[in-house]
Amino acid sequence: MAVGPAIRRVRQVQIALLLSIALYAAAGEIFARGLAGDPANTLFHALSLASIIIVGATVVVRRTLVLPSEALLKERSDDSLALAHWRTGYLLLYGLCEVLGLFGIILRMAGFPLANVWGFYLGGFLLLLLYSPRAPRS
Repeated sequence: MAVGPAIRRVRQVQIALLLSIALYAAAGEIFARGLAGDPANTLFHALSLASIIIVGATVVVRRTLVLPSEALLKERSDDSLALAHWRTGYLLLYGLCEVLGLFGIILRMAGFPLANVWGFYLGGFLLLLLYSPRAPRS
């Protein structure tokens, strides 16, 4: 597989996941209106800690999978194994970013106000934008 179609496919996944985070926020607002109750702060703190760990994991994944694969693809653009690692790295990054958005809707459905939850949506969205796929250039 060539690098061009792989980049296009990864960008399509990125756009779909960006839209899904926007849909999570909209669904959270629609469905959480009827929920009333006192949410457990322990859940908020646990998911906040998990989010920090996930952001750190994205940095590790990028440095261990994406960047070395990009370096190999700069030398040999026809290396299918490096391209598979590059694509897998980005998809794993995007999955981790998506989890942040899922945490937002989980907290919203648990009864937390949008003022407490918007950071999860925004964090996942911005990380997805930050980790846009780039073509390896020699």
